[in-house]
Amino acid sequence: MAAVTERRQPEMVGEATFAGLAQPGIRALKAYDPGHDLVALRRRFGTERLVELGANENPYGPSPAARQAALEALETAHRYPDPLGGGLKRALAERLGVAPAQLLLGNGSHELLMQFAQVFAGPDAAVAMSQYGFAVYALAAQAAGAPLQFAPAWAPDVAMPRGHAPDALASVVSARTRLLYLANPNNPTGTWIAADALAALLARLPDEVIVVVDEAYAEFADAPDYRSALSLLPRHRNLVVTRTFSKAYALAGLRVGYAVADAGLVAVMERLRESFNANSVALAAATAALEDEAHLQRVVSANAQQRPLLAEALRARGCFVHPSQTNFLLAGFGEEEAATAVEVGLLQRGVVVRPMAGYGLPQCLRITVGTADENRRLLQALDEILK
Repeated sequence: MAAVTERRQPEMVGEATFAGLAQPGIRALKAYDPGHDLVALRRRFGTERLVELGANENPYGPSPAARQAALEALETAHRYPDPLGGGLKRALAERLGVAPAQLLLGNGSHELLMQFAQVFAGPDAAVAMSQYGFAVYALAAQAAGAPLQFAPAWAPDVAMPRGHAPDALASVVSARTRLLYLANPNNPTGTWIAADALAALLARLPDEVIVVVDEAYAEFADAPDYRSALSLLPRHRNLVVTRTFSKAYALAGLRVGYAVADAGLVAVMERLRESFNANSVALAAATAALEDEAHLQRVVSANAQQRPLLAEALRARGCFVHPSQTNFLLAGFGEEEAATAVEVGLLQRGVVVRPMAGYGLPQCLRITVGTADENRRLLQALDEILK
């Protein structure tokens, strides 16, 4: 009978050891912070009691047509999805007035934002972005090992507080710059660049700089001076517009986004795109959601009604509320200690908002515009804390 040998557990190796084996851009990289552990909070408070206002999600839910399409798509879940996403691309092309070859699909727009840096940035190809821009832009640059060029935002006491300053963005672009990220409207400030100012900025930038205008919240924008950068695509072959079905279309859990750009640029990006990166359920639901214009308008109208009401209520309680063209508000509480106390107090009462210290705004909280009932519960909890 063979002797029984004792199995030894492999020796544990620290994270630092493996980090030393990683590429230079990854070694100092910190993972994207998604915020609170919402799964644990749902278990603690229950889904009916928990008010989730920290992730800029759509509180009204997806189109019934999108739900039905998703269920039907499950019947063929044993088959691979359309690798080209042809149905969704055709629907988007018709809606946006572009060619299908100008569209690139992603597992959410987050994936695409990271991939643009993989393709176009690197140690000798810098990335430019504005102060208080979306955190993923800096992560994308660092992962690619690219220098990051920060443009200072507007001061907090101007008409567009902490918003993108076009002149500052143009001034940081140098001969090394290959990629510029710009969210319009911006996350986390909610601010926006007016149509004329955006057009003037694009006209100033070299053709060799790929400009990615992230329009994740464009459907919520209704300011008279706001206009999507899609209208500028024919004039700028270096322009990319990214959008998502996670926000206004309420498909955050299915992860589908897209980019619109020159067909030649899209063709280069397709070389990196992962096979089947948009799954069958997401493709079906997004296509159906796009066709349900009435549901989208109900969502947008409800947000447009609740956003100013919530902003005014927060101002009445002493908050500094930034102007917003999104489905969230950036609220300032004066000092970091005050913002932290409010955030902790809200969490204890089952209301989740997003602290902003990671964006260099520790005195601020980002608050999703919820339903009328969710906003009422937020304000009731805030009143208890402020007492």
